[in-house]
Amino acid sequence: MRYFRRKVAIIIILAYIIFSLYAAYYVFFNKRVISRVHRVVNKGSAILGNGKAAEEEEWNPWEENERADSLSLQKRREAFRSYQDQLSKKKPTAYQVQIWGKAAIGNPCSYCPIGLYLWEHILEGPLNPLDKSSQWREGEIQSGKINFSFYTGPAVVQGQVPPEPGSVVLVLNGREQQKISSSIQWLQHVQALVQTRSISRVAVVLLGNEQCNNDWLRSYLKRHGGFVDVLFLVYDSPWVNDKDVFQWPLGVATYRNFPVVPLSSQMVKAERPYLCNFLGTIYKNSSRETLMGILKQNALGKDCLIHAREKWLPQETMDTSRQYQMALAQSELTLCPVGMNTESYRIYEACAFGSMPVLEDVLTPGLCERGPRSPLRLLKDAGAPFIYLKDWKELPAILERERAMMQTEREERRRRLLEWYSGFRLQMKERFTEVLEENFFKITEGV
Repeated sequence: MRYFRRKVAIIIILAYIIFSLYAAYYVFFNKRVISRVHRVVNKGSAILGNGKAAEEEEWNPWEENERADSLSLQKRREAFRSYQDQLSKKKPTAYQVQIWGKAAIGNPCSYCPIGLYLWEHILEGPLNPLDKSSQWREGEIQSGKINFSFYTGPAVVQGQVPPEPGSVVLVLNGREQQKISSSIQWLQHVQALVQTRSISRVAVVLLGNEQCNNDWLRSYLKRHGGFVDVLFLVYDSPWVNDKDVFQWPLGVATYRNFPVVPLSSQMVKAERPYLCNFLGTIYKNSSRETLMGILKQNALGKDCLIHAREKWLPQETMDTSRQYQMALAQSELTLCPVGMNTESYRIYEACAFGSMPVLEDVLTPGLCERGPRSPLRLLKDAGAPFIYLKDWKELPAILERERAMMQTEREERRRRLLEWYSGFRLQMKERFTEVLEENFFKITEGV
């Protein structure tokens, strides 16, 4: 019995040894084994062209996840391409309109100031090069569905601006006869381009005569047999009908290099040492003489910054320009007596610095509209928050109220004025763009 058990034990041990040796051989010496971390490139033993099986490659345990991510990424890319295609289909056509902002050749006064006001202050377009003395400056900006190109400078002369097929806005100066003669030359040049179909649509932005005598332009308007589709006209002209003739703001004196003034909290918060200012020319037998008399009679010189001169100077030096801008920035009110017209550059320049304009609300001689909204029809319709008076004898009472105002009240008034002026310029930008879209390209709101 003992012998039998020993024999069974020996057999079991031998069987274990034989199995172990077989297992070791199978694991370490059999080349046909395929482990869990290996696989054949193609299931079913894909055969290469020479008849040999494809070489094995490492298996990536994250392959399925990566494949899913790759498919997801591909779907996102396809969705984005589809979105871009839809945007491009819906993207409005950009119509091309050139603005020629040079009205004549010669001294700096020949520049049409409303051209730069339109481009830099209303449309907020760039100009290159930045040097204001450059002979040729240009810029480009998109507004609404129109891509505007602007050209200005002494080198912008007839025949030198290559007209793109389409539309041109011509900025002209009709203040006096010399300017009118130059403007007529430009109109004749553009008329020739229309006749040769180099351009098809024309608008004019005109710095009109201060007495609203602009009859020289009438025959060029399309409704009088001419070729000018749209007219934007400065001052309260009776021609304005909001169909093909629209009133346009005078703006700031860019020909005296009045800048685009950046808004700042300091402009609202800072205490201003003067109640009012007036820096300007005193014309004989004008209300400006009356104003100076009121200021002297009431000893208001200490409260207001006053600098009067007897002769008008078209150009400012760097010092006088800085002095004028400092007066606007340091005064609560800017006195705006009438000149040749009630509307003056001073109104807009005061707004740019947050100094409340005090306007003489009286009509000046001439052919301007004499309706219930005039003078300053455009500004009144836009809700300008100005101080209006009929006689400068009202000024002492206005300044007395100013002395009694709290600083917080003054700050709030400045804030409202600056916000109004910013909104007014935006309103003019939208009006300019929409009028051209409708009259040039027959684009109406909602289409």
